[in-house]
Amino acid sequence: MPRFDLPLDELRAYRPEVREPADFDDFWTRTLAEARAAGDKPSFTPVESPLAACQVFDVRFSGYAGEPVAGWLLVPANAEAPLPTVVQYLGYGAGRGLPHEWLPWVAAGYAFLVMDTRGQGAQWGVGGLTPDPHGSGPAASGVMTRGIDSPETYYYRRVFTDAVCAIDAVREHPLIDAARVSVCGGSQGGGIALAAAGLAGGLVASLPDVPLLCHFERAVGLTERDPYQEIVRYLAVQRGMTERVFTTLSYFDGVSFASRASAAALFSVGLMDQTCPPSTVFAAFNAYAGEKTITVHSYNGHEGGAAGQWTLQASFLADRLGR
Repeated sequence: MPRFDLPLDELRAYRPEVREPADFDDFWTRTLAEARAAGDKPSFTPVESPLAACQVFDVRFSGYAGEPVAGWLLVPANAEAPLPTVVQYLGYGAGRGLPHEWLPWVAAGYAFLVMDTRGQGAQWGVGGLTPDPHGSGPAASGVMTRGIDSPETYYYRRVFTDAVCAIDAVREHPLIDAARVSVCGGSQGGGIALAAAGLAGGLVASLPDVPLLCHFERAVGLTERDPYQEIVRYLAVQRGMTERVFTTLSYFDGVSFASRASAAALFSVGLMDQTCPPSTVFAAFNAYAGEKTITVHSYNGHEGGAAGQWTLQASFLADRLGR
């Protein structure tokens, strides 16, 4: 697919103004406070596994509204506290899968938590099991328009809250160094990692790989790919909802979270990415308030750097931790 977005020199300077509601910070402070007040202690149940090199724990923690969210925690065998930890968020449609899918960070000596994404986990991979028990008004297929008529009911309010609660939860495990937690994810997971970086304090690093959920108004009008096209299909039918929809989305834009983040960040972007257009990624990167760098994959689409990006992330994180 040929390049379709701005040239690289313009992308590096691209700093659009995005909608940001006056009560953005109050909305998220209230949302997280309510979730924490409703939550219970996380549980980490040891799991019998053929993975001799690591310990596996089946995780349950309280997310949005105190609702249970699943995950896996993997810890190097015979590990001694305190361990640096990576929390991973998942791409669109995926679930937490199986423990043996998540070995690279553990093999590098980290504790690793992967968070199930509520209401997803049946589109690819081997599945998830966290429900989203909230109803929705009319919505297009998928989750991008679920509850989109209000920020109070929008689907990603719950997911971003879960993401912060996952960090809270893993910090309670006795093997974890609460001061050395980082977040990562690709596509949707990259967008969630940006939200977590903007909302959770004390992170070492954020590693958003080809992030989704950034600069919504440009993305929705620029790409023909799902999941942004879910919003297009919704607005093609709900013709009078445009202003209301983009007002809702303004509470969830990765650009706004990036401007509040302080952890060191390593982004990646594919200049031929039709799913997360490069300008939307650079909008978040250029707004990012902390130390930052971006890996540009000039001839790649939404796969970005694929498995090679993990090697760059591991080096980046090791440098920040002095390992």
